[in-house]
Amino acid sequence: MASTSDIRNGLCINHNNDVFAVVGFQHVKPGKGAAFVRTKLKSMTTGRVLDHTFPAGHKIQVVRVERRKYQFLYNDDMGYHFMDQETYEQTMIDEKMIDNPALIKEGSDVDVIFDAAKDVPLTIELPQYVTLKVTYTEPGVRGDTATNAQKPATLETGAKVRVPLFINEGDLVKIETKSNAYMERVKQ
Repeated sequence: MASTSDIRNGLCINHNNDVFAVVGFQHVKPGKGAAFVRTKLKSMTTGRVLDHTFPAGHKIQVVRVERRKYQFLYNDDMGYHFMDQETYEQTMIDEKMIDNPALIKEGSDVDVIFDAAKDVPLTIELPQYVTLKVTYTEPGVRGDTATNAQKPATLETGAKVRVPLFINEGDLVKIETKSNAYMERVKQ
């Protein structure tokens, strides 16, 4: 058992019969009253984020997690299928466990976070950036570049993002997976 003094970003704990990762915390020592730790917790199974306050010295149960490299194979009605790159064992994972499933390209590598004690997958972590090809976008209007105007574009995985007006069909673009935002055009 650990206590609130062990809380740090990225720590996984068992809270309300679910596995949560600490995404933010603040130790507060008010002038009057007992100290406490204010935390922001993200559920590893549902993705729900909640704020929780622990009294100082409160016992918490730490969950040991493992990060394993998997390769995305395909998706179908059953879910998303991944292959372990060490054992070549295939695993099916539900779509709700993936933050931004539209940005996963077949053959791309991802990290699967497992609960080490139960050996069950908790969530999928995509790389911070992915490079994808634009399959459809309207042509930009010449001379309309004075503002940060953007237009919709469809990527090779079917994801829809907003890109600057100078992006054309066939261009490679770098997309941030957390926010689904355009970062830059990639040279071919």
